[in-house]
Amino acid sequence: MWRPSTMVLAIAVPLGAQLALSGCAAGGMGDQLPHAMGGLPQSAPARPDKPYAYPGVYDTPAARSTKPLDDTEQLRLQRELQGVRDRQEKVTADPDAPPPADQKPTKKNATGPKSGQATGAKTNP
Repeated sequence: MWRPSTMVLAIAVPLGAQLALSGCAAGGMGDQLPHAMGGLPQSAPARPDKPYAYPGVYDTPAARSTKPLDDTEQLRLQRELQGVRDRQEKVTADPDAPPPADQKPTKKNATGPKSGQATGAKTNP
């Protein structure tokens, strides 16, 4: 006679194998199941005709159109930036001083400092 444990095993093994292999199927099982049984609802968007293309992770990038800066160009740019920073610090340190000769004079705001600014406070660059 059949024992209860043998009957459970006879049903569980094929069912488990079917569930394990259904995960390898190309189409989703939810496409065929009705919504009441856990499938996709009727208002769900259709699947795309062709699958999405994944980016080529191992492809080599194209050559750059510009070459990186060499040491002399980088040093020249650092000096230019330092000069601009120094000029800006001079202007912000003494706002009543006349502007440098290479700049056009600008209108001063007669209303005073804007809200949130302290007078004479130096801002971080």
